[in-house]
Amino acid sequence: MNRKLNVFVSLALALAFVLAACAPASAPAEATYTYPTEGINIMAPAGAGGGWDGTARAMQPILASLSGQNVQVYNVAGAGGTVGLAQFVGEADGNPHELIVGGLVMIGAIQTNKSPVNLSQVTPIARLTAEAEAIVVPADSKYQTLQELMADFKADPTAISWGGGSAGGTDHILVGLIAKEVGVDPAKINYIAHSGGGEATAAILSGAVTAGVSGLSEFTDQVEAGTMRILAVSSEERLPGVEAPTIKEAGVNVALINWRAVFAPANLTPEQRDAVVALVQKMHDSPEWKAALEANGWADFFLAGDEFSTFMNEEVTRIEGVLRDIGLIQ
Repeated sequence: MNRKLNVFVSLALALAFVLAACAPASAPAEATYTYPTEGINIMAPAGAGGGWDGTARAMQPILASLSGQNVQVYNVAGAGGTVGLAQFVGEADGNPHELIVGGLVMIGAIQTNKSPVNLSQVTPIARLTAEAEAIVVPADSKYQTLQELMADFKADPTAISWGGGSAGGTDHILVGLIAKEVGVDPAKINYIAHSGGGEATAAILSGAVTAGVSGLSEFTDQVEAGTMRILAVSSEERLPGVEAPTIKEAGVNVALINWRAVFAPANLTPEQRDAVVALVQKMHDSPEWKAALEANGWADFFLAGDEFSTFMNEEVTRIEGVLRDIGLIQ
């Protein structure tokens, strides 16, 4: 019996050896793409102190901590972000270690400035934040409510001057939407564009313009100091801690949210693009980013990867339509 068992075991082992020898070789493990492998540069295509600059600098320490790499922010101001965008498209192509912050303002600026480059020449990574616009007046203004301002605006549109950011940007678009809604010819808007938040704030406080329009955070310090008054905000619903109605509550059926996002250069490989998205996703999920949102009064508006790409295409179409409606482009 033992001899028969030994023979059977020997035959089984021999068969197993033959089958193993005939089996195809297993495929080698796929190489994992490592990112980042060097320092990351983030362009803020505007001057220091604005929303894009603030977004880039909020990202900087978190990305550095997560990646273990040095992260630098630099500013390239001009023409609603299109000067920086043109430089980024020309110099950063195919490099996943170069990023640029942008958003709704840039879509309008590309059209109104007849930019030679556009957002189809970068890679959408993630939409990050959203911020309501605020309509403000100096504390000593005669206008106590948006309804009072609208009454004079409808009576004589050119008599009301609006101070805000770049021509064709979110601030300008909001005034155009309001004009259209209340029956004012958008071509008659007396809109005075400023290159930065500080310049616009000075114009509002000095009375050089009737009213100011910008992201709510731009005016927070002045409102708290009692030198400005908010007439309305552009959100769909009232904002916590803000003593002001929405534009809709004030009787004008308009809402607009200014969103900001991060992009990478064109011509990344799928692996590179996915790795950048993954890193920004980790940043978004971190407690440090949540703290940055709260500190800056930004709403979390995160959307990444393919979903953000789809949103971008739809948003470009929407904003171009608005710009045509209010006469800023043909």
